[in-house]
Amino acid sequence: MDQTTFQDSPELRWVERVSKLLDSKFRIPGTGIRFGLDPLFGLLPVAGDIGTMVISLSLVYTMYRHGASGRLVAKMVGNVLIDVVLGSIPLIGIALDVYYKPNNRNVRLLKEYYRQGKHRGSASGVIVPVLLVTLLITAGLIYGAVVLVMYIIEWLGG
Repeated sequence: MDQTTFQDSPELRWVERVSKLLDSKFRIPGTGIRFGLDPLFGLLPVAGDIGTMVISLSLVYTMYRHGASGRLVAKMVGNVLIDVVLGSIPLIGIALDVYYKPNNRNVRLLKEYYRQGKHRGSASGVIVPVLLVTLLITAGLIYGAVVLVMYIIEWLGG
């Protein structure tokens, strides 16, 4: 698939728009620093991380459905996991969201895959560990959300 086909696909154009919205839609005046909604969602403890992870993984899934190789998908999921794990650390997470931009990285990887033939191959050696790590992180975030809600309820009631 070449760039023309990439631009002709409504789903891939959607992926590109959502990636930009999450990672680089806005610019801090007087600087070259761009950011998206991801660091703003990160201000919501746990829920923001879960929300952006779900959106980012849905973007990866859409790219997979449009021919991304297993190896490429593993790299993309790795980018999302780095963002989720490090993004859940207060303050560090917001800075990471501003500078790391996993969704824009993933779109760039897909374009390299289409244009230059990079990132081809199977992910058979890493797919199970990547899925397990994704599952563990998701479970940890859900557990954190439950603990946070219970703490807030106790604080309000006590």
